[in-house]
Amino acid sequence: MQRFFGLCDRFSKTFGIMAGIMLLIGAALTLTEIILRTFFSKTTYISEEYTGYLMVAITFLALSYTLKEKGHIRMTLLHSVVKGKARVFLDIYAFIVGFAICAVITYTTSQFFWGSVVSQTRSMHVSGTYLAVPQFFMPLGFFMMSVQFLAEITRSILRLRLGTVEEYEVESSILGR
Repeated sequence: MQRFFGLCDRFSKTFGIMAGIMLLIGAALTLTEIILRTFFSKTTYISEEYTGYLMVAITFLALSYTLKEKGHIRMTLLHSVVKGKARVFLDIYAFIVGFAICAVITYTTSQFFWGSVVSQTRSMHVSGTYLAVPQFFMPLGFFMMSVQFLAEITRSILRLRLGTVEEYEVESSILGR
């Protein structure tokens, strides 16, 4: 089981790093466009389009990493009232709901991506980008988030079985979550 957790965490971290790199690329592309327009009255013609594609990739690749790091917005009213095993059961319920939603969105975005592959859809911009490439990040990101939800569900079940609920509460309060 630890191998599964380690693999999920590594993939999530790798996707988080990829999202960070894409953020830097997007910033460099925007800065290049600003410099070209300001000083040389030129343009790249693709900066707005590709920055948009990068924002999509950043958003979806970072989903599982953000879940792993407990960075998503949370409603903590019940979580702060409930203690012990009840808190872990509440987390398991929330993780199951999150997994179900992400699994449905993974399927839906996969259909959207596959439709672009089959129809060979291209952007209407100057670049004529094959849209399946940026759309691929949607099902990939939601699939990885679904897997990360499975890891969180399994971790919580193991906490219950091993009796490490108290350690979980201390960690949760230290993180301020």
